[in-house]
Amino acid sequence: MSSKAKILSRIRAQKGRGPLKSEHADILKQRMAEHQKNLIPKRGQRSLPEQVDLFQSKMEALATTVERVESAEDIPARVQEYLKQHNLPSRLKISPSEAISGLNWADLPTLEIVSGAGAEEDMVGVSPAFAGVAETGTLMMASGAMTPSTINFLPENHIAVLNISDMKGSYEEAWDALRDKMGDQGLPRTVNLISGPSRTADIEQRLIMGAHGPKRLHVILVGDGSKSE
Repeated sequence: MSSKAKILSRIRAQKGRGPLKSEHADILKQRMAEHQKNLIPKRGQRSLPEQVDLFQSKMEALATTVERVESAEDIPARVQEYLKQHNLPSRLKISPSEAISGLNWADLPTLEIVSGAGAEEDMVGVSPAFAGVAETGTLMMASGAMTPSTINFLPENHIAVLNISDMKGSYEEAWDALRDKMGDQGLPRTVNLISGPSRTADIEQRLIMGAHGPKRLHVILVGDGSKSE
């Protein structure tokens, strides 16, 4: 018996219940498959350009810096400029995904590019976001072999790349998009929702940045936002 089965068996025993009857199990499976939605705020239900503007304003209100580029080809140069502005080292830990590792980094020989999972010694990490949620200014980051979650949290400076075509108005739309993409594979092992750099005010109500993750979060929005791409 697996650990999961043992835990569920103990819960049933404490509740005085046996396994679900087949008709009840079918009802439960149907409910889970339908992903029934509750009320969705109207705040994010607007045109794509307006969603992008809302996303950026929400992000900036949470101490995130945001810039827009027309093409993915512009990303390496903008990353290099960001490093200069903040006096950061030229070494980058980047996601192995084609969306990041496939960029023209070779055109900037002064940058040291290392692909792989994030580590504590990394100062700057660059990774792709699966989606953006306009209603709250939130990044949805999906883990995987090519998108290790450690890049999002271990470096002190996190640069996230988001295609404007992946902007969603609500969390429900973002989850639907993730389910559609994953299909029969099932959901990723980890899905992180990120709104701004890490912070805490647990000690004497003093705001401290970077307590449990990056001190800085920079988002690069790719595309013109005039239409879905």
